[in-house]
Amino acid sequence: MLEHFHWLPFLAAITVLTMSPGVDTILVMRNAAAGGWRLGFLTSLGICMGLFAHATLSALGLSVILLGSANLFTAFKLLGAAYLVYLGVQAIRSAIRPTGMSFKDAKPSKTLTGWGSFRQGILSNVLNPKPIIFYMAFLPQFIDPSHSALAQSLFMASLHFVIAMVWQTFLALMVHKARVWLARPRVAQVLDSVTGLLLLGFGAKLALTQR
Repeated sequence: MLEHFHWLPFLAAITVLTMSPGVDTILVMRNAAAGGWRLGFLTSLGICMGLFAHATLSALGLSVILLGSANLFTAFKLLGAAYLVYLGVQAIRSAIRPTGMSFKDAKPSKTLTGWGSFRQGILSNVLNPKPIIFYMAFLPQFIDPSHSALAQSLFMASLHFVIAMVWQTFLALMVHKARVWLARPRVAQVLDSVTGLLLLGFGAKLALTQR
C-alpha cells in the first residue's frame, strides 16, 4: 500500500493547510494564553482527533450522503457556525471584563479546564464541514483502490495528526513563553477582542458560504 504512496505532494499539501491561520490556530493560541501550553496542547489534541472522524466519514462514504443532501449539509454547517459564534461571544465577554491571563506557578485558568480545552478543540473541528469537503476532495487522489480505503484514509489522517500536533504545540509553547506579557489585563483584553471578532467572522462566513 505504501510503495505507491505519493509522500511529497501529500505532506506538502497537508503542511501548508495546517500552517494556514484559521479557527484551529486561534483556539490553540487563545487557550494557551489563558492557561499555559498544556491547555493549548489539549486543544490541539481535540482538534487533531477530529481528523480521524472526517477520514472515517470520507472513507465510508457518509460524507457523500451529507454533501449530497442540501438540508443535511445546511443544518450541519449552521450548527458549526453557531458553535464558532458561541466561542466568539465568550471571548468578547472576557474582553469586556479583562482580568489578565493568570500564569502564576503555571496553574491553568480557573475558568478553562483541560477537558474543556479538549472539548472545544474536537467540537470546533468535527462541527466544521470544511474538513469534510477537503478530505472528500483530497484524500481520494492518494487512495489505492486495491487496498482498504478506510485503512488508507486513517493512515493519511495519522500523518495529518502528527504534523498538526507538532505545529500547534509549537504555537502553544511560543504563547506560553510570552505569558508575562499576556498577563497584563490590557493585553488580555485586546487578545480576547481580536479572538472574539475573528471567531464571529469565521462563524458568519461559514453560515453564509455556499457549498
